[in-house]
Amino acid sequence: MNTDGTFDEAEIEAARVLFARQATFLMGAVSVDGLPPSDMPEVAFAGRSNVGKSSLINALVGHKKLARASNEPGRTREVNFFVLDDAIRLVDLPGYGWARASKITTKKFQNLGRDYLRGRANLKRAYLLIDARHGLKEVDIEPMDAFDKAAVSYQIILTKADKMKPAEVAALVAATQKAIAKRPAAFPRVLATSSEKGTGIPELRAEVAAACEVLPLTEPPAVTD
Repeated sequence: MNTDGTFDEAEIEAARVLFARQATFLMGAVSVDGLPPSDMPEVAFAGRSNVGKSSLINALVGHKKLARASNEPGRTREVNFFVLDDAIRLVDLPGYGWARASKITTKKFQNLGRDYLRGRANLKRAYLLIDARHGLKEVDIEPMDAFDKAAVSYQIILTKADKMKPAEVAALVAATQKAIAKRPAAFPRVLATSSEKGTGIPELRAEVAAACEVLPLTEPPAVTD
C-alpha cells in the first residue's frame, strides 16, 4: 500500500485476478433464518433504490447479468448472496428510499437488512452507495446511523461519477469525507466509481480484497471448450 493509504499496482493487479475468477449467484434470503452459514468473509452493498447496486456488482466481477437490475426501483426485497471464487460473498441488501410496495412490506425488508447487519459476525465491511449527482441526502442518514449503531465498518462509494466533471467529483469526494469524519464506523476513504466507464472499479476491488484479507497469487485458469 502507498504511503497515502491508496493501493499500489501489485495490490490492484492481485484484486483484478481475484475478481476475474468465477462468481455465481448463491441465494436470496427473505428472513434471517434463511441466511447462509457465517463461514466465509462477506461484504455488503447498500444504497437507495436505483443507485446502481446491481450494475456495480456486475462491474466488479465482469459479468453483465450476475446481479439483476430491475426496471422498478425498490423491487429488490431480499438479501441476495453472490459467491466469488469460493472465497468471498458479495451481499446485495434491499434498497431504501423508494418502493411501490406497501409501507408495511417496505419496513419488513428494510428491517431484514438491519437484522443482517447486526447479526453477521463474518461481515467485513459494508459499502454505502451514493449517487454522485445528488450526494448525501437526508434519507442516507438512517442507514449510516444503523451502521454506526451496529459497529459495522462502512465505506461511502459514489456511483455514476461519469455523469459529472472531474473537478465536481473531486469536490464531492472531499465534502463527503468531511461529512462522515466524526462517524465512528465510517471508513475514511470515499471512492468515486462509474460502472459504465470502469472508473474506480479496480480500486474498489482492492478495497474488498483488503477488507476480506484475501490475496490471490496466481492467474485464473484459462477457459477451455
